[in-house]
Amino acid sequence: MRYSVPAFLLFSLFATPSITLADNGSAGRIEVLIDNVRSANGVVGVALFNAKKGFPDKSSLAIEGRSVAAGKRCKAIFENVPYGIYAVSVLHDENGNGKMDKGLLGIPKEGFGVSNNPEIKMGPPSFSESRFDLKSKELTLKIDMKYLRKPVAQERK
Repeated sequence: MRYSVPAFLLFSLFATPSITLADNGSAGRIEVLIDNVRSANGVVGVALFNAKKGFPDKSSLAIEGRSVAAGKRCKAIFENVPYGIYAVSVLHDENGNGKMDKGLLGIPKEGFGVSNNPEIKMGPPSFSESRFDLKSKELTLKIDMKYLRKPVAQERK
């Protein structure tokens, strides 16, 4: 089986067991609730970023990642995260190929979402419009998945 480097990086990031980021009193827990997942196909990758570099689609530059089974509603948890500024990006990798599939014009074929659920304009959401401040022991984020295209099976009809 042949894997591309980006697919390997995505897989290795999301397949990594929980990484302890901090172990002191100035760290919290981030619970990410993901709604409106279109199908149970594939996996949902959740990446936590602490800088704009790589956000939202370069999971290899995220400080931590999770992979959860796809379902109408999903949840990912990040433990012992140092207080600070972060953003979360989510990818519903429906076909399990380890990357965001895009059409000819760069329009995503698979679902995505980011913290703060900003309005989708031309291009991907920015770190600044997706950022949040972790400054408490627990923080819950709700992210609504967005799909800009029909599932591949429906596109052919």
